[in-house]
Amino acid sequence: MNIKKLLTMLMVPLLLPGFSAVAQNGNVRGTVTDAKTGSPLPGVTVAVKGTSSGTITNAEGIFDLQAPGTADTLIVSYIGYITQEVPIRSGPMRIAMELSKASLNEVVVIGYGTQQQKDITGSIATVNAKNFQKGAITSPDQLIAGKISGVSVTSNGGQPGGGSTIRIRGLASLNGNNDPLIVIDGVPLQSTDNGTLNQTISGVANPLSLINPDDIASITVLKDAASAAIYGSRASSGVILITTKKGITQKPKFDFSTQLSVSKLIKEVPVLSASQFRAYVKETGTPAQIALMGNASTNWQDQIYQTALTTNNNLSVSGAVKNMPYRVSVGYLGQQGILKTDNLKRTTATISLNPVFLNGHLNVSLNVTGALSQSRFANQGAIGSAVSFDPTQPVLKQGSPYGGYWEWLTGSGTLAPLATRNPLALLEQYHSLSHSNRSFGDLKLDYSIPMLPDLHITWNLGYDASQGKGTVMVPPDAAQQWNSNPPNHGYNTQYLQKTWNTTSEVSLNYNKDIKSIKSNINAVAGYGYYNNLMTHYNYAAFDSKGDTIPGSAPTYKFDKPENTLISYYGRLIYTYNDKYILMGSLRTDGSSRFAPNDRWGVFPAASLGWRINEEDFLKNSNTVSNLKLRASYGVTGNQEGIGYYNYLPDYYLSTVNSEYQFGNKFYSMYTPSAFNAGLTWEQTASTDVGIDYGFLNGRITGSIDYYYKKTKNLLDNITIPVGVNFTNILLTNIGNMTSKGFEFSLNLIPVQAKDVTWNVEFNMAYNKSTITRLRTVNNSTFEGDPTGRISGGTGNNIQIQSVGYSPNSFFVYKQIYDPKSGKPIEGLYEDINRDGVINSNDEYRYKSPFPPFVYGFSTSVNYKKWTFSTVLRANVGNYMYNNVEANLGVERGVLNPIGILDNATTNIYATGFFNNQYFSDYYIQNASFLKMDNIGVTYGLLTGNKLNLTLSANCQNVFTITKYQGINPEIYGGIDNTLYPVPRIYTLGVNVGF
Repeated sequence: MNIKKLLTMLMVPLLLPGFSAVAQNGNVRGTVTDAKTGSPLPGVTVAVKGTSSGTITNAEGIFDLQAPGTADTLIVSYIGYITQEVPIRSGPMRIAMELSKASLNEVVVIGYGTQQQKDITGSIATVNAKNFQKGAITSPDQLIAGKISGVSVTSNGGQPGGGSTIRIRGLASLNGNNDPLIVIDGVPLQSTDNGTLNQTISGVANPLSLINPDDIASITVLKDAASAAIYGSRASSGVILITTKKGITQKPKFDFSTQLSVSKLIKEVPVLSASQFRAYVKETGTPAQIALMGNASTNWQDQIYQTALTTNNNLSVSGAVKNMPYRVSVGYLGQQGILKTDNLKRTTATISLNPVFLNGHLNVSLNVTGALSQSRFANQGAIGSAVSFDPTQPVLKQGSPYGGYWEWLTGSGTLAPLATRNPLALLEQYHSLSHSNRSFGDLKLDYSIPMLPDLHITWNLGYDASQGKGTVMVPPDAAQQWNSNPPNHGYNTQYLQKTWNTTSEVSLNYNKDIKSIKSNINAVAGYGYYNNLMTHYNYAAFDSKGDTIPGSAPTYKFDKPENTLISYYGRLIYTYNDKYILMGSLRTDGSSRFAPNDRWGVFPAASLGWRINEEDFLKNSNTVSNLKLRASYGVTGNQEGIGYYNYLPDYYLSTVNSEYQFGNKFYSMYTPSAFNAGLTWEQTASTDVGIDYGFLNGRITGSIDYYYKKTKNLLDNITIPVGVNFTNILLTNIGNMTSKGFEFSLNLIPVQAKDVTWNVEFNMAYNKSTITRLRTVNNSTFEGDPTGRISGGTGNNIQIQSVGYSPNSFFVYKQIYDPKSGKPIEGLYEDINRDGVINSNDEYRYKSPFPPFVYGFSTSVNYKKWTFSTVLRANVGNYMYNNVEANLGVERGVLNPIGILDNATTNIYATGFFNNQYFSDYYIQNASFLKMDNIGVTYGLLTGNKLNLTLSANCQNVFTITKYQGINPEIYGGIDNTLYPVPRIYTLGVNVGF
């Protein structure tokens, strides 16, 4: 007997429920084969429905069993195939089984084209709509959290429409942009110079929130450089390809979904209660300080937070009119924040048309998306104020000239200038309103030449336009904006920003099967022109009466920064005998951000793949369904850390806040800025070796990857001699950094039967980044570049960029503890260099905010009409600076020397500190965590061809297990300073299709 078939027959019974084999010939006999190949399938379970009688097919796929005379149906099941119910017939039966899931021939979207999954030679991962994160999803970035190895999605807080920080395989830059390039239906979204997608549109917390997640069909991530290098200078941090839903060639199909969500604060910052506060002040304060306490018992955090409601409704219709498939959708999101006064209203609409003309030679794709949003942004300063405000004071005070709110006053009865402001007043007397809109889309024409049907000419024209405008108004009686000289009248400012980004690409695409030499050639060559224009309007500031605030009138009404990128690109994929795949690509980019002599960058890539399972010794295996070895190398670039005009010596007009007053007039000044004509691209060269595997016809699949990245020409600010440039700080390319990592993913279908299917997905990633150079010449006395600004003190940084260490390593003193009590001893640190003096030379690098290990786990169980699912994530090895405790966990903070009282965190009992010890490693805390992102259940109340009705219930942010003492262990950058809390969300939903 063939050894592979024998192994299969031994393994299958371990995974499937067994039946007693029937040895003798019976009245039911037949053969089970693969429907596609016709090959016999050994180990298939064949059971008589309604009885315990059953057997397993032998090595030739043959079964033979006895069945009662009343039996009329067989149940046939096999790993990786669709379970069938087959009527019993007389004579030998032949049963053909279909694969149960998408095969390796599934088409995957890659840069500038598509490719079959089996032919992929890079590290590419795709998440389809059915596997997205569930629940109250308001932004596309939330859909893939925990779903892809090597991709971390960290929430930027619980603000309505708030975004996330996405990182693919760690960092690629220190001072540039680490956000991945996001491409929607072929249109790249413009990122920003400061490396955050949250600032691209004024008046919007997160520009991605203007994209309706319900319109997305799939998200593909290009992780390695060979896959991403086709995008050249914008791909050093990876590429995310978003494909939206399209029309289908059938009669109109309507889908409607509605969700109602309730959001609640999970955990408050642990501060002293009113009774604890009174006891502490009475024990440690002077009589004058004790007299400052009030008679109230106010939970200020309870005053600023609320139970928030969200409604999300979507309606779509898809179908076809003759040769034109279409899809049209509209959506409405109304979301309250758990911080009072915070809310978002968003309306979206999309249209997708995909007609075919000229007898199938011309394929047209038109996709247009529009979004309108209205927001009221809460004053997030209220969060920190609520944590620190005196809990013995009331919320309101009769006769208060500050809107009726209780505020700290001086002995003379005037407003205390440096005191903490009333938290509720900060919210209710702050009106930040915005109206924003965004539209993006593309028109793609794909023409196949009649005489050369394998050659296509493709033209893609895309745009991404936005406008954000708004006002910020504070009334004249608000303490948060009070001035005594000149008298305060509040303020009213406005803003308006427009962006217009265009994409124009033309390419030749050639895809040819040459059967005579067992080869396939897939080639693309193209040209791209990309223009980004921003218009920022300048307005005067007004007080609440409408009077112009002196000195605020702008000299120029608007600024219009603009940059252009021109690209030439090409790629060739050669496949031989369906076993060996070779890919090579080259892209050259020219950017207006650089001087003419340094304008162009070249970004090559190459990869190869070997489909081992297609070799003769594995080709007919029923155990190994996929085994592919792949290796790749590529170079990508980054220009986003560089301003539009940094290479030019220029002068900038001063802002309204830095004008000079002569007499009664204010004059703008021209300020020179640093320039560097030698600026060039940051470049990342990456090597990747991976294995894609699949067993038991897709029941077990996954991948393993190892990668090594080296980034050179890192941007860094260096000190230069006075007089050499316009400033003594210059941005230049001077650093290097390496990253290496390991990734693993596993997808299992442990159970697949007629009524029950169980799916399990697991992924893990390890990453370690090390800075290898920061200056042209090594200097042993150079500690590094400080970074990681914290609140408290003046200009304090808690992190450092140093050669030989992880980026953003904490740079602190080593705390010494009392051996008896275990408490940290105030101001006592280890003399690291043993020179007998404690000073900055004794600071050391301690831990990193970035987790070396990241895990994701999701599972779903389908039982008849029910589906149960959950998603968990874990970070291991990351540390957090608890800036909240460092600020508020000291006696001096409670007994404030400016003549007020402030609350403290309960950590004050653990330290006994009088003064702030900002640089103690005591506040660097282990922030490893295990988090259940969501758990949910759906029920198909009605299922059929004409009407489908599904009910769902979901809970997000279910629990977090961590040793971290703050309220959220997952804050990007590793500094916790009262971030907007991420709430727990309960959601009920209804989906109707007809």
